[in-house]
Amino acid sequence: MTASLPEHDVAMMKAIGRGDRQAFEQLYRQMSPRLYAVALRILRRQSWAEEVLHESFISVWNRAASYDPQLSSPLTWLTNIVRNRAIDWLRGTGGRAAEREEEFEDIDGAGLTEPVEELQRSQEGKKLTACLEHLPTDQRQSIVLAYYQGMSHGEVSVYLQQPLGTVKSWIRRALDHLKDCVGL
Repeated sequence: MTASLPEHDVAMMKAIGRGDRQAFEQLYRQMSPRLYAVALRILRRQSWAEEVLHESFISVWNRAASYDPQLSSPLTWLTNIVRNRAIDWLRGTGGRAAEREEEFEDIDGAGLTEPVEELQRSQEGKKLTACLEHLPTDQRQSIVLAYYQGMSHGEVSVYLQQPLGTVKSWIRRALDHLKDCVGL
């Protein structure tokens, strides 16, 4: 990851916070493929992922002024918005998503790569993968379930059969380690 890229992204977020439509368009063009992949991975339906991405960018436009670069990188902030919207979408669909009978019904699959595979091929992804390997197994597994599989902390807790507080602690410690390791 180059030093100028995060600075450019932070400057873009500040410009969006001031109402700069061109910066918003640039952000959309730059980040929407990654964020769409996050939404699609969680929701497993193209139409839902598109809707969540749309709602997320409306939220970004409305909340960009509240972005704090001291708390996270722009990509992390945006990913969390999309992830949280997608989880909210699943909860609000009346259980239809739990059935998952029509997974990927409107996707032909051509040219679609898994977000994890795409991330691992990038230079940033290689560094992140190396950092993940240094985490204890419980922390690494919690991070993968929460951020790559799109599970909520409660779902991770149930899946790992561990108390919710323990899972939250693992994820917090893992995120702190990854932040230091990646250099954010």
